[in-house]
Amino acid sequence: MNASIRLGIVGGAGWLGGAIVGAALAAGVVRAENLTLSYRRAKPPRFPGAFWTDDNQALADRCDVILLSVRPEDWPSLAVDAKGKLVVSVMAGIRLADIAGKHATSRVVRSLPNAAAEVARSYTPWIASGGTSEADRAVVRAIFDACGIQDEVGSERDIDYLTGLAGSGPAFPALLAEAMRRDAVAFGLSPDVAQRAVNTLLAGTGRLLELRDASPADTVEAFLDYRGTTAAAIETMREAGFDEAVAKGLAAAFRKSIAMGKA
Repeated sequence: MNASIRLGIVGGAGWLGGAIVGAALAAGVVRAENLTLSYRRAKPPRFPGAFWTDDNQALADRCDVILLSVRPEDWPSLAVDAKGKLVVSVMAGIRLADIAGKHATSRVVRSLPNAAAEVARSYTPWIASGGTSEADRAVVRAIFDACGIQDEVGSERDIDYLTGLAGSGPAFPALLAEAMRRDAVAFGLSPDVAQRAVNTLLAGTGRLLELRDASPADTVEAFLDYRGTTAAAIETMREAGFDEAVAKGLAAAFRKSIAMGKA
């Protein structure tokens, strides 16, 4: 991607929009003077050199690539004519065809970064419409490579599933961490010790999986084969319905993503 491309982010003052901006700037994907960012209430004191506006159509008119980072429930009221430009959505549930129709372009990408974009560790799946060129795809790859890891997937159904699995980002590991923290505190550990223990555990596990490109299943199996304390814990958690609870949660997120696109 040429850093001279003019990138506009509708919702650039928001958390996710700002995380994408920070990652793109840090990676040299875009220069500050080529950024246009919109806000709803007050101009944030961030990203010096970027152009800030509260007029989303003015943003679209200034840019080559328009990234929509607004809540899905706010999207119906978003009036932006893209005039055939590349539009990249990071909104959960909203379909390619609906984005194309509303914003007057055949060049549309639907994507879903997660919270780890803030530290360049997001996993971002995306899918492009038929009118999207290879040059457009290169732009999308560059933006989301800056945020972490990206994959172009084969269908919007895949995006709907990954909305729950990957789009939820740190929420699921954090859910496990909080359950472990609460149990440690109930056992008698101090809250500070319990929190440091579980946070370090999850951070270290993520780093190991990343560096080794390891299979989670292989890691679990290695502990089961050792037949120690970890194997006892894993087997008891599974007997209590751990795997089924995860599957039911992901299924609920998948259904919610589809429902959001029909709202």
